[in-house]
Amino acid sequence: MFDRPIFTNRACFTAVVCALFFGSPAFAVQMKEDPKGFEGIPWGATLSESETFGKVEDAGRLKTYELKGGPPSFGSAKVESMRFTTVDDRFARVTVRYQGKETHDQLLAFLQSRYGPLDRTPGQFAGGTVKIFAWQGMETEVSLRYETRTDRGIIFFENPLLASRIEGAMAPEQDLGGATY
Repeated sequence: MFDRPIFTNRACFTAVVCALFFGSPAFAVQMKEDPKGFEGIPWGATLSESETFGKVEDAGRLKTYELKGGPPSFGSAKVESMRFTTVDDRFARVTVRYQGKETHDQLLAFLQSRYGPLDRTPGQFAGGTVKIFAWQGMETEVSLRYETRTDRGIIFFENPLLASRIEGAMAPEQDLGGATY
């Protein structure tokens, strides 16, 4: 009577375990207006060291920049860091890190005012210790991940086509064993 498995496949089981331990992801909300970049910088633009940006990492195809001039803010919230990533010298992603419930609430309100309100229908809203919120446009995706236990959050603003190249740029060169193809 009880010998039949509750979950018939591994993917279903994994999804349930992840939802229980990490919170369920909110479904992406369609952006009310796609900015096609970040704060006026279009996706694919060339970033370089200047009065605005300082290079903090150069990993070959990937370069990371930070804003010069003190602690960054986004909307009305002060954030820990704001990093701009290029792949093959094309602007692809911004990563914003922050800490604190008050900062989280400010940023979430700001993102909803800019990109559209979240769907708070039961089953659509993220619960648990990790809350995930997302907005999706034609050229821009925004995802926010907030951990309630540590009061830490991270937001990614990215162009999905360019951001997909980041993983490939991080992969080590293939060892061809001396062969030249």
